[in-house]
Amino acid sequence: MTSQFSGDTQTLSLVAFSAVVTITLLLCVMTGPDRDDLDEFYTGYGSLSAMRNGLAIGGDYISAATVLGTTGVIAMYGYDGIVLALSTALSLMLLMFLLAEPLRNAGRFTMGDALTRRMPGRAVRIAACAVTLLALVPLMVVQLAGTGQLLAFILGFSGETLKTGCIIGLGALMISYAAIGGMKGTALIQMLKMVMLLGSGAVVAALVLSRFDWDPGALFTAAADNSDVGSAFLNSGLQFAGGPYPGLDMFTSHLAIVLGGGVLPHVTMRMYTASSARQVRRSMSWAVSTVVLFVLVITVIGFGATALIGRAVIAGADPQGNSAYLLGTQAAFGTEVSATETFLFTTVTTAIFLTLLASVAGMILACANSLAHDVFADRLRQWSGRREMMIARLSALAVGAPAILLATMMQHRSLQPLITLAFCIGASAIAPALVYSLFWRRYTRAGLLSTLIGGTLVVLLLMPGTNLVSGSPFSAFPEADFNWFPFTTTGIVSIPAGFLFGWLGTVASGHEKAEEQRRQYEAVEGWILAGAVRRRD
Repeated sequence: MTSQFSGDTQTLSLVAFSAVVTITLLLCVMTGPDRDDLDEFYTGYGSLSAMRNGLAIGGDYISAATVLGTTGVIAMYGYDGIVLALSTALSLMLLMFLLAEPLRNAGRFTMGDALTRRMPGRAVRIAACAVTLLALVPLMVVQLAGTGQLLAFILGFSGETLKTGCIIGLGALMISYAAIGGMKGTALIQMLKMVMLLGSGAVVAALVLSRFDWDPGALFTAAADNSDVGSAFLNSGLQFAGGPYPGLDMFTSHLAIVLGGGVLPHVTMRMYTASSARQVRRSMSWAVSTVVLFVLVITVIGFGATALIGRAVIAGADPQGNSAYLLGTQAAFGTEVSATETFLFTTVTTAIFLTLLASVAGMILACANSLAHDVFADRLRQWSGRREMMIARLSALAVGAPAILLATMMQHRSLQPLITLAFCIGASAIAPALVYSLFWRRYTRAGLLSTLIGGTLVVLLLMPGTNLVSGSPFSAFPEADFNWFPFTTTGIVSIPAGFLFGWLGTVASGHEKAEEQRRQYEAVEGWILAGAVRRRD
């Protein structure tokens, strides 16, 4: 992947990146908790307004994989990319309408708090922490590995040492964001990211539409004509055409995104920062609105990239299409680039760079919170707030350091399997566990552990056999072929298995245990469903 950007653009981008790093780190220091108060570190006292919290939720939800990867799928596969983008928005809508308020009422700091509201126990907390790590560490690796590739693409360097150095240095910076800033510090970064991402993206989308006389139909037609596949670009199935079951593969892939995207722990942790049920509803309204707007923006930019420069050029820069957002932005300016357009392009690259920083910082914070609160602090309840906060900060380092190491090792491989792994764990383990825990009265501890452990194990067992890992030129290991599971995701088996394991575990617990859990659920049902004031442990 080689850069075609001018020296002025590269210099201005480097200056902007340095300024963003300085400003965001300063914001974390200024807004981070200055006392040993767990509520301030974990939730920021719920002091964010609905709009700011909504922007933070949207910022956590939209990762660099969404910005670059989804735009790339739109540019490479047309209609299938639009469905992917809509699935991303639909997942957050499901969280808004189904789980947001019960999660806010049941939880305090982490997913483990929400699950143990009715089923206390160390085993539940450890399982919740393990699933949190297994779901989010792969996403961290993807974002960190993408950092080196992005900077190399924009700044024009190709040395492997420089790429690795970028990953290590920026990874250390992201650990600092989580450890120093806590919930309020990372929320400010997410808000800044969303404002820059939406603002710059909307301007680029307007420029693209202006090239086609503000006619979306003309844009889509030009994209199809310049895609080398004709009308297939505007029809379903292009992305999965190489598999034996393209229709089923497409359905299960999007089902994993719809069920798994909104329940990932770095997104749900923002539910606990709302001060009331009304606040969480308003926050989610802002979050969904920003995500839907962003989906429209990347749809226009993705189609614009194909229409203006062609699918072959995008694939030549990156077979996965991850450069489509930047190439489409550059193409929207035309051959003669003014100083204003150079500044706008720098804003776009800075927004993507900030997206990488903010995404990983939020994921590290979610993992660190779970380790500190669910594993260590729950075991030693006599710990002071100062000690638990210190453990949370050390946990950020303990989670971030292995992620940095894995990113340096995986930077030359296709990272799509890691993204898919995270969403499949969310859909197969976290989603059924939350739905059953929050709404099924007879759900037992055995059922909960069966859901978390069983759903995750099925994903881990099936994922190495998918065509994303081996067996195709675009897989993580294209030189090998141990593809025995002919689908892109594990969802067709793992999602039903996760719900089935929860039901079987509950049934196996016996009638007496189920009745006991029903009584325990009824004791906390008012807190979970009725929007009552949260109980503090």
